[in-house]
Amino acid sequence: MASSTPVSVETDRSRPPRNGLDRFFRISERGSSVPREVRGGVATFIAMSYIVVLNPLVLGYGPDGDGNVLGAERVAAVTAMVAGVMTILMGVVAKAPFAIATGLGVNAFLAVTIATNPGLGWPEVMGLVVWAGLIMFVLVLTGFRTAVFNAVPASLKTAIVVGIGLFIALIGFVNAGFVRRIPDAAGTTVPVQLGNGGTLLGWPTLTFVVGLLVTVALMVRNVRGAILIAVVLTTVLAHVLEAFLPSGSSVDNPAGWSLVVPAAPESLLALPDLSLVGSAAPLAAFRDLGVLAATLLVFTILLSIFFDAMGTMVGLSQQAGLVDRDGKIENVDRVLLVDAAGAIAGGAGSVSSNQIFVESSTGIADGARTGLANVVTGVLFLLAMFVTPLVNVVPFEAVAPAMVVVGFLMAKQVVHIDWEDWGVAVPSFLTFAVMPFTYSIADGIGAGFVSYVFIRLVQGRGRDVHPLMYAVAAAFVVFFGKGVVEGWLA
Repeated sequence: MASSTPVSVETDRSRPPRNGLDRFFRISERGSSVPREVRGGVATFIAMSYIVVLNPLVLGYGPDGDGNVLGAERVAAVTAMVAGVMTILMGVVAKAPFAIATGLGVNAFLAVTIATNPGLGWPEVMGLVVWAGLIMFVLVLTGFRTAVFNAVPASLKTAIVVGIGLFIALIGFVNAGFVRRIPDAAGTTVPVQLGNGGTLLGWPTLTFVVGLLVTVALMVRNVRGAILIAVVLTTVLAHVLEAFLPSGSSVDNPAGWSLVVPAAPESLLALPDLSLVGSAAPLAAFRDLGVLAATLLVFTILLSIFFDAMGTMVGLSQQAGLVDRDGKIENVDRVLLVDAAGAIAGGAGSVSSNQIFVESSTGIADGARTGLANVVTGVLFLLAMFVTPLVNVVPFEAVAPAMVVVGFLMAKQVVHIDWEDWGVAVPSFLTFAVMPFTYSIADGIGAGFVSYVFIRLVQGRGRDVHPLMYAVAAAFVVFFGKGVVEGWLA
């Protein structure tokens, strides 16, 4: 699958199931146990629960072309609801430990680029997402999406895993404030730096560093539940530091906490506002923008979610050992089908496309191997609708160390790339280099696919390229040049 050497599925078919739950989720067969699945499910929720806070910040306050906003509280409630339902569905239908939630990147694209069009409201914008999800759903049913996946060379699949690992690590470093963007006013062309002005400052950064050392130490000692234990211990440290040495938010203090300031919640229960569900208007955008312009926007959304999820699935499946000796992912059609349904559900709920979350790797690293872990994660998301304040208990700095360690575990697959064949070596390098540098999984995959087709043609080996790779590479050329295409349409 993601390496030149076939990877066996981590199963033990000689172990008989202990009960109906074991038999349904194939827990013993995959070499896992109920405690491991529960622990992994909790770890995944902790790692990705920030989306309930972050998505409202991206979508909730931004006005559409008519000046209307979705509202942060409504976005938070529906974000948790859709994530919970779709994550449980992935666990029960595909029996995979791949949690689903609102995908980052697409939501910002909707808020900054699409929703700002004059006269275009949020219902129309989310209607475009519904169309992208419906098209992807059809592509899965027809087998096209799976066929594209199988047409990708082994080294490129490995590069996707490596790229996602680097991407996860970068997210961890940035979330913790260990790596920061240099302000434009600084008068330098260097885009990022270490901490503040090249110096590590603040208790939040110290929390991250201690958490990273604790996580590595526990994993080196092969402690069960190392990641979850480290997250809990780091969270406790964060609360102690904030109680006695308050830093506040990074919005007010450059050395403060990133987004979530550790504090005890003021209340435990709150009734969710789900009024956004069903408010999308799939046909209105074609009327307001015109068929060509609306179709181009749908194509852009589709291409992003199509390959973001596919790349994430490759990395997670490799990590979880869900790849057979022929390089095939177990239940790949079901995984892709539920993922496509997540895009539809996210659009219909007006919280943007939902897709497989790369943070699922945290739970997998902590033992998750089956869909039972997803059920645990999904139930916790549904509870978060009513206890949303609890999501603010765990700061980013406590989760970021786990993301860095998981990034390392995925990036070490780089040794399986065929570095002697320039036809796959260069595209593989571009794949895992572009992902973190552009902060986009889809962009990295596109760079790898386009360069792969180009180099094979230059080598005179065009016949070695699967026909679908030509089609996908052409689609990415349009995707990368969408600015030019939009200019022509205008």
